[in-house]
Amino acid sequence: MAGENGKKGEMKVIEDVVSETEGTLGYYIARRLVEIGVRDVFTVPGDFNLVLLDHLIAEPKLRLVGCCNELNAGYAADGYARAHGVGACVVTFTVGGLSVINAIAGAYSENLPIICIVGGPNSNDFGTNRIIHHTIGEPDFGQEHRCFQQITCAQIVIQNLDDAHELLDRAISTALNKSKPVYVSVSCNLPSLPHPSFKISPIPYSITQGTEVTSRLYGIGMLKTNSLCLESALDTVAEILNTAVKPVLIAGPNLRIAKAIDAFEALATASGYAVAVMPSGKGHFRETHPHFVGTYWGAVSTSYVSEIVESADIYVFVGPIFNDYSSVGYSLLCKKEKMIIVQPERVTIGNGSSFGCVLMKDFLLALAKKVKRNTTSFDNYLRMYVPPGVPLKQKPNESLKTVNLYKHIQGMLSRHTAVIAETGDSWFNCQKLKLPDGCGYEFQMQYGSIGWSVGATLGYAQGAPNKRVIACIGDGSFQVTAQDVSTMIRCGQRSIIFLINNGGYTIEVEIHDGPYNIIKNWNYTGVVEAFHNGEGKLWTCKVRTEDDLIDAIATAQGEKKDHLCFIEIMVHRDDTSKELLEWGSRVAAANSRPPNPQ
Repeated sequence: MAGENGKKGEMKVIEDVVSETEGTLGYYIARRLVEIGVRDVFTVPGDFNLVLLDHLIAEPKLRLVGCCNELNAGYAADGYARAHGVGACVVTFTVGGLSVINAIAGAYSENLPIICIVGGPNSNDFGTNRIIHHTIGEPDFGQEHRCFQQITCAQIVIQNLDDAHELLDRAISTALNKSKPVYVSVSCNLPSLPHPSFKISPIPYSITQGTEVTSRLYGIGMLKTNSLCLESALDTVAEILNTAVKPVLIAGPNLRIAKAIDAFEALATASGYAVAVMPSGKGHFRETHPHFVGTYWGAVSTSYVSEIVESADIYVFVGPIFNDYSSVGYSLLCKKEKMIIVQPERVTIGNGSSFGCVLMKDFLLALAKKVKRNTTSFDNYLRMYVPPGVPLKQKPNESLKTVNLYKHIQGMLSRHTAVIAETGDSWFNCQKLKLPDGCGYEFQMQYGSIGWSVGATLGYAQGAPNKRVIACIGDGSFQVTAQDVSTMIRCGQRSIIFLINNGGYTIEVEIHDGPYNIIKNWNYTGVVEAFHNGEGKLWTCKVRTEDDLIDAIATAQGEKKDHLCFIEIMVHRDDTSKELLEWGSRVAAANSRPPNPQ
């Protein structure tokens, strides 16, 4: 009875808090986050956001995940958005905002909708010529806002209640519609104040939406394809493809923002073409599809893939991003005149026509019905394909080789797992993993910020609790953002982190070596055990041989399957993938090009 009375007392307190917060700006913000599907908000407290945090806590459908620093809170929101569709973080003014900004910039480059909320100064302080803390000592409070203008698709500053609901709606709508982060600054004295516009239930959006999420929730129409443009694009592309000899199909990262992954597979199945993925498109196409050939990454492609793609007479790139990294230092051998490029809202044909107002999903589904089946490129691939060799089992006490590490990671993958690959050699080694149906895969190629994976692992695991995250992180990257492994422990996560300890920034070594690429070695398992401090479920071990690795994986998947498992892998400094060696030399050549003649 005492226990029941205690629970009733706790419920009464919660009910009292909720009743007091209903109708306030803080309540309105919390409701909006819940309505778009956010369940976890990644936070770092500061005096300007504390009252807002009180109101977010009072929303029973929201869970606040306190992070060790703002950078990791932003990375966690990034990982959460990848797993869950949209993410959110809350930090404090300027010292927090400028700290989170690197993570938000990365999310912008990866087309991830994140609601980045900053607790701002008291509304009465704006325009008073006062100097307040957490600023650079100037009475102008706009530095943070101006910085975020460069890396978010919308920025709002809420300084009064009358238009707060419209500003917030506009920001959230824009984030979902453009699949980009937005910046929301809320004056610290406003979250606890009521306003009539906050009490409507259910709350209708006042801004027109254009995404599947908002259409499903609110019944508002989607952005639509121009039927005449679609017809013209279809006729032109179908004629080119149906007269081509050996066309190929390549999936890019923008399939996600266009929500066209299923439509792409429909075209792949109908066409019969050989299908590859760009490196940052890995995970966006089912690798068990009968015509999947691997990753197209120029000189560091999966075996035989570059030969098939670059010898084709037509290559259809769907949602590509071409940069110096994805093009291996601008060394791709594809010719623009042979390209058909399909982007989320546009179809471009070689050096010629471009058709706008054509949504990728609509175009791919319609093209699948008009294209003639042609298996020539895939048949050519089968003729030359030789299955890759399997690394031999190593001798007892022989130092573990990286190729053997990833052989065993491959055996861990299933539809119940997701792979997070940190910037570095993990890019190249994880790229060679064969993903089972339903296995998630994420890495940050466009922005390439080392340390991203720690926060992203935290966020992804929160957003996809039914998957066990397998993170491959280099020691140099880990040192940037290690602290929030403690948050993973506190949240009861059961990810498996492979910490690859090779003594430095190996990816930088292969681009341009120098003493600055060597870092102080840590006792990484000791660091993580210190984070644990006897609270929560954590298991760590050091692996030096293949037999050690086999035992560690068996323990992580068996006895410690409900623990966060941190496995430190000791490998030689020069034990890198051949792809990194090739890629690094080409990127170095691109970086060192002399200035063009004036």
